[in-house]
Amino acid sequence: MEQNTHQEFKLVKLTWPIFLELFLFMLMGSVDTFMISTVSDNAVAGVGAANQIVTMAILVLSVIGNGAAMVVSQYLGSRKPLEAARVTGNAITLNLAVGLILSSILLLFGGNLLTALNVKGDILEHARVYLNIVGGFIFLQALINALATTIRTHGFTKQTMVVSLLMNLIHVAGNYLLIYGHFGLPALGVEGAAWSTVISRFICLILFFLLLGRVSEVKVHLSFYLHLSKKYVKQILKIGIPSAFESVIYQSCQLVFTLYITYLGAEAMATRQYALNISSYIFLFSVAVSMGTSIIVGHLVGAKRPEEAYKRVFASVKWALLVTVIIDALVIMFRLPLLGLFTTNENIILMGAQVILLSFFLETGRTCNLVIINSLRASGDAKFPVYMGLISMVCMSLPLGYLLVFQLHLGLAGVWIATAVDEWVRAIIMYFRWKSRAWQKHGLLEHEPTEGSPAVAAAVH
Repeated sequence: MEQNTHQEFKLVKLTWPIFLELFLFMLMGSVDTFMISTVSDNAVAGVGAANQIVTMAILVLSVIGNGAAMVVSQYLGSRKPLEAARVTGNAITLNLAVGLILSSILLLFGGNLLTALNVKGDILEHARVYLNIVGGFIFLQALINALATTIRTHGFTKQTMVVSLLMNLIHVAGNYLLIYGHFGLPALGVEGAAWSTVISRFICLILFFLLLGRVSEVKVHLSFYLHLSKKYVKQILKIGIPSAFESVIYQSCQLVFTLYITYLGAEAMATRQYALNISSYIFLFSVAVSMGTSIIVGHLVGAKRPEEAYKRVFASVKWALLVTVIIDALVIMFRLPLLGLFTTNENIILMGAQVILLSFFLETGRTCNLVIINSLRASGDAKFPVYMGLISMVCMSLPLGYLLVFQLHLGLAGVWIATAVDEWVRAIIMYFRWKSRAWQKHGLLEHEPTEGSPAVAAAVH
């Protein structure tokens, strides 16, 4: 009983800064959407369409960032901080290389990708401007991802929260100056929001590099960046590729749903963006719990303590579900005034209120998936969620969404229902996967734990 209470305390200690960081990030995103909405609803729809592609690029970058975080976590659990530092250096170099490639692709082919999504007219122009700038500098986010996930894995979640808060405040200030043209600056609209994003990310990147040097038990030397080890790269990719691929599948399905929605009109596109923005607050706590739980699970697996990892995950699912239900109920209760913050268009408000009602079904399933899938990855069992994602998302949710949207004429609600069904199918499968303990065969490290790592002690003891 005492050990369970101790684990709950450690989860809270790791999770609350992550939650606050994510909350502030979401809040700034809402402020961003609100500021852009003063330009027009079409501007919001255009930025939303561009961000679908930017999100896909960020997910590709997570191949290395997430993979490295899980490997570092297990090395820290096994009391091997030198290996953890070497993995960190390799991961940052790899992410920079991939980020530069993606920046080039988005600069050269961003317009074609938007056209393929059936984005047209004024919405296309806004989307193209935003994607050229934010997409062209996506390599900055590549480095931020690698640094932030590694620093959190060392247990320094408060520090990443502070840096992220500063980045978001700079972004909002930049929006104020560049969207509206204050203090003699030109009023750039959507272009101003894009440049504000790039500037805030650059400042954040510098701060994260400074922070990495302070929190690492073993300094990440220049040679760790320049010398890529086959062993470490293989370990990173073993976790990273399946983890990112599962997320890429999900976002690809969301892109297809975006294509469906373009045929419903500009109001439906704007509604989806507003509804997603509000819904993000519902699963925010679940994301934080899943990240905190995955850090603990990675350390416990590295330390060869699977029984504690097994119990930790189910306890986390219960807490995350309870809080999700409470937050969801509040959002549903106040859905009309919340939507009214973004637009005065009655059609958009009524359409958004309808889909937010469906969030209760969707978000409870998503909560289970977030916690269990991240824990499976942390244990080394990263491929199973990919296989299930292909079956559930691609083979079930996309055809179901098409049927509901175009054949049964449910419109935007059809997309929400199809997504919710997918979340629950995968949630049930993941529950039984964790319960089967098959994940215990997938640990990355062969070792006997030794003593001496204060970072690990802080996370799991």
